[in-house]
Amino acid sequence: MPHALDSVLLSLATVESGEGLAQHIRTGHHQFIADEPAARGGGDLGPAPYQLLMGSLGACTAITLKMYAERKKWDLGKLVVRLKLIREPAGERVERVLDCADTVTAEQRARLLEIAAKTPVTLTLSRALHIDTRFASTEHEQPAGSETTGG
Repeated sequence: MPHALDSVLLSLATVESGEGLAQHIRTGHHQFIADEPAARGGGDLGPAPYQLLMGSLGACTAITLKMYAERKKWDLGKLVVRLKLIREPAGERVERVLDCADTVTAEQRARLLEIAAKTPVTLTLSRALHIDTRFASTEHEQPAGSETTGG
């Protein structure tokens, strides 16, 4: 477990259930809805969780590459990041395709691919991510070994 001085809060979001499967998401001063498509029992009121995940990866990729290109004074033109999340017997994988101006040289493209592999969201998704889940209130929990039985 990392020492408290080593920990840095990177993001904070609150998700509250709405009607059906819709989820109201708040992060910073932004609010939006996630949902499942009708074919999966949702109301299709917003992107599904995997769509949000791919959107996050694509946005981080585009932002990072644009920042890098601006520092290098490279004109990428319109940068497009296309992503596919594919489930295979061996597990899931992401296919990420970048598209930018034809004036970007082969050498620049090679460097942009290196940078894309190191974006913050790419690194988070490509290494093991520990997810600690617990209930907010523990007042209803009982210590182990103190279960009560009816009667």
